[in-house]
Amino acid sequence: MTQDVDAIVKEALAALAGIDDAAELERAKARYLGKSGALTQLLKGLSKLPAPERPAFGSRVNAAKEKLEAALAEQRGRIESRALEASLRQEALDVTLPGRGLALGGLHPVTRTMERIEMLFRSMGFEVADGPEIESDYYNFTALNQPENHPARSMHDTFYLADGKSLLRTHTSPIQIRYLESHRPPVKIIAPGRVYRRDYDATHSPMFHQVEGVWIDEHITFADLKGVLVEFLQRFFERADLKVRFRPSFFPFTEPSAEIDMSFGDGWLEMGGAGMVHPNVLKNVGIESEKFQGFAFGLGPDRLTMLRYGVNDLRLFFENDLRFLNQFN
Repeated sequence: MTQDVDAIVKEALAALAGIDDAAELERAKARYLGKSGALTQLLKGLSKLPAPERPAFGSRVNAAKEKLEAALAEQRGRIESRALEASLRQEALDVTLPGRGLALGGLHPVTRTMERIEMLFRSMGFEVADGPEIESDYYNFTALNQPENHPARSMHDTFYLADGKSLLRTHTSPIQIRYLESHRPPVKIIAPGRVYRRDYDATHSPMFHQVEGVWIDEHITFADLKGVLVEFLQRFFERADLKVRFRPSFFPFTEPSAEIDMSFGDGWLEMGGAGMVHPNVLKNVGIESEKFQGFAFGLGPDRLTMLRYGVNDLRLFFENDLRFLNQFN
């Protein structure tokens, strides 16, 4: 049986040395050292030997097992080392390559315009007010002197919520109403933000931006309105020779009312609407119209952005095409 031990060890060492696969190595281990392995079977026959020979034979089998375990560990290490080397070769990293880094983000062109608008109006003494984008019918229409049968309340123009009472604000005028309810004159604010109407073409979007302003005090006139808007447009476009005109118009929340145009190329371009705040609006917020008066205006930051950057289709700003937006950063 001693010869059997030597033969098994010799066979096993030769087999292990030629194995390059981890799974195959474990199968080889089972053939020689497993519960049904060759060396294990020899130990099971230990009881057949004479008692004096058993200790020496058992010791020889255990020594053979230790020798095979050591050979297994060594071969296992070689297989793992070769696998690691192959993986490193496959995933080689050239440390001499320049770093890729992360691309820096930038502000959206409309956001840049909104910040510029706020900066210019702050320099003229206006504060910036904010309010909710989901509004009630009262703040969006009624308080602004728009009766229940006003065309703007039509579902063709306004996004109403499922409850039938709430809506997505169609202008930022509700911000002015909320502010005037909680502040007494003098009041001098702008109200920038997103608004929503059911329009979609090259110059209109279902979601767009608006900045409205209001100045209420004891002696505010239409001349003050004209002075503020002319100053703003000239400074925004950095053109002291920019011409601005006011055309008579109608808005339910101002009286008198006017459209604001500025010179553009060989003609005129409409920029927004304005007028003196209607006495009914002042009454709705608890301000004495006999003592106080003021003006309000509304401008479109998206149109200002288009003009400033020379873009002729509003939809490009909101399609999230990085090839387009990267031009502005």
